[in-house]
Amino acid sequence: MTGGGGLVSGVTGCNPQRTVAQTRLRSSFIYLANAVNDLRGNWATLALVLAPLVLASSLCVLPEALNLQARFANTLSGAKSVEFHPLAGSPLRLVQEPYHPEVSAPPDPYPHWLTTTLHVVAGVITMVAVNLAVLCLLALLRDEGRQARNALSETIETYRLAIQIAPAFLWVMVLQFVPMLIGLKLFLIPGALVFLWLYFAQFALIFEGRRGFLAITRSYELMRGRFFKVAIRIVVFVALLSGYNAWTIVCMVVASRFLGPVAVYTGFVWGTIFALDVLSVAVAYATAAFFLAAGARLHQDLVATMESAVAASEAASLQDTASLGGVAAP
Repeated sequence: MTGGGGLVSGVTGCNPQRTVAQTRLRSSFIYLANAVNDLRGNWATLALVLAPLVLASSLCVLPEALNLQARFANTLSGAKSVEFHPLAGSPLRLVQEPYHPEVSAPPDPYPHWLTTTLHVVAGVITMVAVNLAVLCLLALLRDEGRQARNALSETIETYRLAIQIAPAFLWVMVLQFVPMLIGLKLFLIPGALVFLWLYFAQFALIFEGRRGFLAITRSYELMRGRFFKVAIRIVVFVALLSGYNAWTIVCMVVASRFLGPVAVYTGFVWGTIFALDVLSVAVAYATAAFFLAAGARLHQDLVATMESAVAASEAASLQDTASLGGVAAP
């Protein structure tokens, strides 16, 4: 009889097989290519999932853009005074009076505490909401038993799952980032090591249902014994993600060179800033989604590697029992 996931051969009866198929870790670029394939067929769902987050994060910058608009208008108004001044024995000529600024500039339409608070909200959306929504979407796409749905239905299901997991996800993030921040305060290297050891805590929560400290210890278990192999792949992910974000900033600066004069002449400075922010945030969130999908693929292979190692250990423990000499058969 065959059973035990291929550990027992059907030809030799119950003699255990000595080899178990091992799951090997792939290169970082293969994981990224697989991530592109995973999300390319669901780009509409991904766009709908990220759209509210992009809009919310961009709106957090809108008050500061309106403040810049007001400062720009105040700078132009009353900047100079031009008049014709007659001089004795000379024709009329154009004279500019010196500009006398006001003692105190008018206050911004939106106070500093409000813009600072909105910046914190935008950071929370980027660090928490995007990760949670994308990982929940990947969990739904990985579910083989799910029925095919349209993009809107899958988006609603993604947010329903995200709302259910949100408290546990926040707690895991606290357990994950507090030790990392302490390590960064001590020195850069301890903080980086903590980040690598606990990298898979969020994945363990979403894909394996491990909550709290169980997610933290699970990440440690997945890294143990293969730390450098996995760490190199994570470092490549982070480095490439940072590179893509840098290109996003460069593109935003280049676009501002063309749109800046248009904003000045039309007077819609806030509109230009808001449009550039929406574009840059959308690109950054979409890029982060692909790297999260690559991390999910890596997590899946690590779990399969651990399971195959456990199966191999169990197979090795099933040794052939020798006959006991001197014992008569009943």
